Amino acid sequence: MKIITYNVNGIRSALSKNWLAWLQATQADVVCLQEIKATPEQIADLYVLEQMGYEHYWYPAEKKGYSGTAILTKITPKHVEFGSGMDDYDREGRIIRADFEDVSVMSTYFPSGSSGDERQAFKYRFLDDFQQYIDQLKWAYPKLVISGDYNICHKPIDIHNPKSNANSSGFLPEEREWMENFIQSGFVDSFRHFNPEPHHYTWWSYRAGARAKNLGWRIDYHLASKELQAHLKRAAILPDAKHSDHCPVLLELDI
Repeated sequence: MKIITYNVNGIRSALSKNWLAWLQATQADVVCLQEIKATPEQIADLYVLEQMGYEHYWYPAEKKGYSGTAILTKITPKHVEFGSGMDDYDREGRIIRADFEDVSVMSTYFPSGSSGDERQAFKYRFLDDFQQYIDQLKWAYPKLVISGDYNICHKPIDIHNPKSNANSSGFLPEEREWMENFIQSGFVDSFRHFNPEPHHYTWWSYRAGARAKNLGWRIDYHLASKELQAHLKRAAILPDAKHSDHCPVLLELDI
């Protein structure tokens, strides 16, 4: 199973940059999207996805042009779960999950706290609630891949300038501690499982030519539950895909 996660920063914008041709070339089985910023009714070319063999499940935010997640899949799910049952996050379309025979795949878009204290507090609340939610969910779905934009760099290796960003949302000590504890609660950072080297990032600021200089942050992940560790085949960041300020991340499972 080939899974891709991609914060597209607006699916309509990505589509205007030849995203469908790129998607076709990937031959991905499951695609987790974040920041779709649209409802299905606003998205052209959905029939092209269907011609490519994808079923598509969309979970937009209530607020227009904001947030939202989706899952595209060539494998028919047994069940698709829209939301988490927590209204504050479900209104923003932050969590969607597809359950297959041998694995469940979640597309999630963690809040950003970069706009100020209020949203940072919202982010911390989300992190606490998400940990409890997943602790319960793993009992029913032990083979779980949580894909998406976590808006957190786990370690100094995951950010190009850790010293100057020590007080930046996304690299705060409390966020990094949460990430460490979450992984220790039963997950594998699939990219780091295969790739211990530095200078691998998934998001770059639009300012100051950051992407061309590879001055980035690694904030997009496939965290796989420990029960899937033996099935991890390959993981890679795909920085040549340039439809967004993020790039996609690939995970291959042997199941």
